[in-house]
Amino acid sequence: MEGVSIMAQQRGTGTETKITDEMIEELLKEKGIEYPARRQFNYVATEDAVRHWADSIGDMNPLWRDEEYARRARYGSIIAPPTWLFSTTMLVGRMGMPGIHGMHSGTDWHFHKPVYLNNRITVTGGLHDIIEKKHSKFSGHTFLQIMRQAYRNQKGELIAELFTSTIRHERNTAREVGKYQGVTKHVYTEEELERIWAGIEAEKIRGAIPRYWEDVETGEELTPVVKGPLTVSDIVAFKIGWGNEPFMWANEIRYYYMKRHPGTSIRNHLNVPDVPESVHYSDDLAIRVGVPGFYDYGPQRISWLGYLMTNWIGDDGWLKRLNVEVRRHNIEGDTQWCRGRVTNKYVEGKEHLVECEIKCVNQNGEVTAQGTAVASLPSRGSV
Repeated sequence: MEGVSIMAQQRGTGTETKITDEMIEELLKEKGIEYPARRQFNYVATEDAVRHWADSIGDMNPLWRDEEYARRARYGSIIAPPTWLFSTTMLVGRMGMPGIHGMHSGTDWHFHKPVYLNNRITVTGGLHDIIEKKHSKFSGHTFLQIMRQAYRNQKGELIAELFTSTIRHERNTAREVGKYQGVTKHVYTEEELERIWAGIEAEKIRGAIPRYWEDVETGEELTPVVKGPLTVSDIVAFKIGWGNEPFMWANEIRYYYMKRHPGTSIRNHLNVPDVPESVHYSDDLAIRVGVPGFYDYGPQRISWLGYLMTNWIGDDGWLKRLNVEVRRHNIEGDTQWCRGRVTNKYVEGKEHLVECEIKCVNQNGEVTAQGTAVASLPSRGSV
């Protein structure tokens, strides 16, 4: 473990690195290569791992946590929420572009099979594409990097595919452009808080009551899921379920990781290099990458929209696709109203499908995430 000290290696790096043609050319060599995951946080869908994930996103559905209840449901046992697969790993393959910050900008999940209790999951993947975005309002010269991951169970069956989009940008440029200049954290009145609490208590889990395809109407609104106001506690709880993906290491493990990858770090106000994930709990580090305060994880908000869907679908339905773009940061104190609306219903082969428009809207009426979901529902004709 000898060599130049990490402080010497990282002096002047990790905050002002510029995107170069050489970086892009080197990264493009990775396109289409599929790698096995070097490590995963969760390998096995144990009862604890599944419950911890449900707890991390506030999902109280008994299908994920109550064995007696789940035994009577369609699957005959506890299954994992579809987005539990985030907690295995979502980064496989070489990210490249050291010193260039990455911000999660969306995921496109294709769920093929459920994850049953004690299934063992393996993940492979790599670079799918990289797209130049020259005129980003947030940080000028940026690239959209898309990674593909494939998830298989112990039988080798493909259970899900994930396309993850990350905006790669220059940290100092984002700070200088100042997209969020003038944005302040929201201070709530008691009346505003009461509205949020009422929204939380109005949440509905469809559960064992089948939602038949024939009964669904185009234009139908889903019962909202309310998340917020965002606190450090929400971030910490999410990390307990998600794990230390992708960079959250402790002590010596963190030290040697940053020594191998010096471009990943950001210097804090004490001149100490820390992991880039520190922007999710430190105002100081978030400001250094151009955001007015610490903010949630993209997969956290996407998973909220996932459980908006599973709440509405019920135990007899299946979430097939969850395609979400993260459009705006969800900073400390923001509240997200997760909403959905049925936009289409159709039959494909033997499946009766509905498509929904889904989005997160904050307390200022700004859309912070949006996308589409496709679900398979039971049909009265096949009962």
